[in-house]
Amino acid sequence: MISLEPKKMQGTIEIPASKSQTIRAFLIALAAEGESVIRHPLISSDTVSCIEAIKKFGAEVEFNEDKSIAIVRSQGLKLSESITIDAGNSGTTTYLLLPMAASLSVPVTITGDEQMKKRPTGPLKEAVIAMGAKAVDHDGKPPVTVQGPLKGGHVSIECRTSQYLSGLLLASPLAEGKTVIDCPVLYEKPYVSLTLGWLNRQGIRYSISDDYMHAEVEGGQSYRCFDEYINGDFSSASFFFVAAAISGTAITVQGLDRNDPQGDKEILTILEKMGATVEWNGNAVTVRGPEKLKGGEFDLNAIPDTLPVLTIAAAAAIGDTHLTNVPQARIKETDRIKCMHENLRLLGVDAEEEEDGLIIHGKGIIKGAECKGYGDHRIIMALAVASAAAEGIITIDDEKAAAVTFPTFFTLLENIRK
Repeated sequence: MISLEPKKMQGTIEIPASKSQTIRAFLIALAAEGESVIRHPLISSDTVSCIEAIKKFGAEVEFNEDKSIAIVRSQGLKLSESITIDAGNSGTTTYLLLPMAASLSVPVTITGDEQMKKRPTGPLKEAVIAMGAKAVDHDGKPPVTVQGPLKGGHVSIECRTSQYLSGLLLASPLAEGKTVIDCPVLYEKPYVSLTLGWLNRQGIRYSISDDYMHAEVEGGQSYRCFDEYINGDFSSASFFFVAAAISGTAITVQGLDRNDPQGDKEILTILEKMGATVEWNGNAVTVRGPEKLKGGEFDLNAIPDTLPVLTIAAAAAIGDTHLTNVPQARIKETDRIKCMHENLRLLGVDAEEEEDGLIIHGKGIIKGAECKGYGDHRIIMALAVASAAAEGIITIDDEKAAAVTFPTFFTLLENIRK
């Protein structure tokens, strides 16, 4: 449990590396035969789960003294006997690794913690079956056991999380033949861009439509060793962007690449529309908050992870804010729409829960309260940020889950609380 007194936030911080990019790097390093170098990786619960997973496949992972460089030595994606992978709370590891593991001729079981066991895997299971593999899960959820080989073929899959498509794109080059993927539904498209960036740097042969809903990938390809730097995480930075916006102060976040395809940088545009100012200076961005933010309507389909913290921004704003078209927020670590609606009630904020989002009737007032983190890192961090605009103490029942993606979050937060 942690209690935070009302304090505005201002200052300068260095943001940790991208979780999404770090996990993709370690999985591709596993699939590449030889030695790969990953510079500035994120070390958090989720990425440690991924590292432990690739070790189960026989990869060796060595860090320098301050863990700013990881060296991965792999014999490629090979196994001589069945294994079980515990992906912990990491949906990214689960969904990206599952199709890759289905290329192997021995069974691989992927499971996770209690939250992960509630998240859907059925569509991905059916997809790898369509590609010629065997797959069994538990009523559409983990544990999932897969066994190859992947032969290729035609797959039609509704991707209510983009991680399904990213997993298939990473696995398809390992199939025996060509794979054609159709996505009649595709959410979170910017995350697909991250995956395509890796395929491009690896020289993988594929074609994909402009909307990413039709892809064709040649089989019989392989990954190669690499030396890559991982940029800062816009998802993690979003909490500090909002902290500045609701404090009416300035916070500078260093270590970000303005041209990185991470979708969550869109939160900067949203905050500008709400009245904040944004200024870039090289790899640093400064967000300055107005006296009070104003409400608006924002489509979060491409950036679902920002829903919890934008809910706090909306609560601190004047006027109605509609966060919409983000139904996949209900199938993250928790049902984030329901959980944030409950926390808004505790904070004295009037709001309405919709099937695909929230309507927040902001009056610029957030009361102190005992809030519920639900073991969800993004909800916990969003509630902590709310203390920048609260009228009383905000207590969060369990802050430890923030370490899933951002182990240093509360240390950095304390450094800028004035």
